[in-house]
Amino acid sequence: MKIYLVGGAVRDTLLGRKVTERDYVVVGATPKEMLDLGFRQVGKDFPVFLHPETNEEYALARTERKTGKGYTGFECNADPSVTLEEDLKRRDLTINAMAQEVGDPSNKIIDPYQGQNDLKNKILRHISPAFSEDPVRILRVARFAARFPSFTVFHETNELMKDMVQNGEVDALVPERVWKEFSRALTEENPIRFFEVLNDCGALIKLFPEIILKESFKTSKSLDCLKNAIAQRPPNELIYFGTLAAGLEKHEITTLCQRLKPPTQFSELAILLSSNLNNYLNLNFNNAEMIVNFLENLDAYRRPERFSDFCQVMIFSVPENTNTANFLKQAFENTKDIATKPFIDSGLKGEEIGKAIHQARIEKLR
Repeated sequence: MKIYLVGGAVRDTLLGRKVTERDYVVVGATPKEMLDLGFRQVGKDFPVFLHPETNEEYALARTERKTGKGYTGFECNADPSVTLEEDLKRRDLTINAMAQEVGDPSNKIIDPYQGQNDLKNKILRHISPAFSEDPVRILRVARFAARFPSFTVFHETNELMKDMVQNGEVDALVPERVWKEFSRALTEENPIRFFEVLNDCGALIKLFPEIILKESFKTSKSLDCLKNAIAQRPPNELIYFGTLAAGLEKHEITTLCQRLKPPTQFSELAILLSSNLNNYLNLNFNNAEMIVNFLENLDAYRRPERFSDFCQVMIFSVPENTNTANFLKQAFENTKDIATKPFIDSGLKGEEIGKAIHQARIEKLR
């Protein structure tokens, strides 16, 4: 049995980046041997185990054979005879197919597919034609381009990705996998590269058609909003998703959320933005009742954090109206602490209390 550190940890160490997680490959072992050592198996039929103390993943070296469409259509072989080189060959990119033997004092890099050269030359290159068997790899290449924006996608790799799109492999992607890669891409160094790579291979129109539905990719209002946000704020996938959504029509946001199935807070913010954009653009600073009505329609007093997100997205999406967002935030601060007790003590009940608070907010804002 031999154990190797593989993938991202090796790549990031070579790049001088912080290593956030470590994955290991075990060569020459059986599931029983792993269990006997105290490892816990992840899933009944999958050869991945968790270390009894660190909880880090240790996978048996394996090969995979394509048996159907999509990323689930594979038959796995984790026989002890599978070599490290065979295991690395099934991975997506050369820069993710390097390894180091655990306990080797020389820390030698095992690099059968020239990943170090591609790191040096800043190239995202597939390892073998088997790349085309898993459509998730299209999303991963796009995400790595967002993480390493100075890297280019190798021409032949892009051609493989185009073929996968044309062959319908992308159509087999499930929402959970698309959302996972998409949301992670939004926190990378340059999320715009994610969309550029998908556009270059033809996957963008299938996965995110709303972004280029009515206009060309290069003049997409949604991406212009995102660029503005990236230039001003550390990565925040909720705010970035909101800026993308702010450039879309309400029905487009609804369709996008139905297809991607994002967490509730993402879809709520997106719908809130589209439903209130026109009113936001037409607010009259001198009309206290209009301002209070708008804040209450946003549910700002019960959901202040979401209201803050709304204002932040509007600053990025409609920068010429930044004063409106700042005015709204000040108006909210001035009216958020209306106490209910005096109204209750005066004998008001139910809806009467709500109306009284509403009127008190207007008077205070005036």
